[in-house]
Amino acid sequence: MIRIVTGARLARLEDAARTASEQARQTSGAANEAFGRHVRELFAVTDRAERAEATTTEVGVLLSGTLAELSDAQQELLRKDIEIRRLREELSGGPREGETLTVLLHYGEPHTIYASREDAYADTATHGAAPDAVWVPSDERPAAAFTWRCEAFIYNAASNGFRRAYMPAPKPIEEAA
Repeated sequence: MIRIVTGARLARLEDAARTASEQARQTSGAANEAFGRHVRELFAVTDRAERAEATTTEVGVLLSGTLAELSDAQQELLRKDIEIRRLREELSGGPREGETLTVLLHYGEPHTIYASREDAYADTATHGAAPDAVWVPSDERPAAAFTWRCEAFIYNAASNGFRRAYMPAPKPIEEAA
């Protein structure tokens, strides 16, 4: 088949080709702009994701440290709660027959009261007293004659109070029988 192309038809075809070429160039430009925006958004999102991941890691480390501190604090609180319960039970029980208290006397005046002789013995050095010097049995001299002196007291249920554990030897009253 033979086709005869006229100049007007050729001009229209050239015009359509130019229009299509211009439209292709505009579409290519728009596609390039869209691709550029997409790449910039991708970089921005990747940067935010990396920063979020770093922050998450940092928060995880802080959280694990805080949880460890919380666990330690809870254990300490539990130990203190157990000790408080023990002390409350001990306190509510009141004194028992034969239970002793030790009083540290400073020039005859009560200074500190201890639950046991061992506690008193361990603490006397903090008051500047040689522990061996204060653990002497009571003698004839008054307690005020000593700088530091420990006296043991035993609970006496009959009198609902404490009495000295070491009573000084009674002195005979002038020729009394």
